[in-house]
Amino acid sequence: MDFFEKLYDEHENVNVRFVGFTTESTRYDFGIVYTNLFFSKPLVICMQTGRSTLLDPKDLEDIEYLQKAFKLDLYEQAADLSEFFLEAIPSARFEEQYD
Repeated sequence: MDFFEKLYDEHENVNVRFVGFTTESTRYDFGIVYTNLFFSKPLVICMQTGRSTLLDPKDLEDIEYLQKAFKLDLYEQAADLSEFFLEAIPSARFEEQYD
């Protein structure tokens, strides 16, 4: 392992929320990891596909981003996710990450 340069190796106790819900056309199952890492953006993981992304409320304004991040077929599906995550994801607070 001499050829690896460690960038970070953090341990943190975090809050994790698992939530499943349906809309008129789709079922969703997500894990949301609330962490102080990654500029306090929660890590959102789709439990069905394994796709994940970091999200904050500003990211939720970009419906096309959500559609691409979770590979959703319809814009309406991404809009539904945006509406749900606006309630599930707290407003981000900037914290220093690196010394």
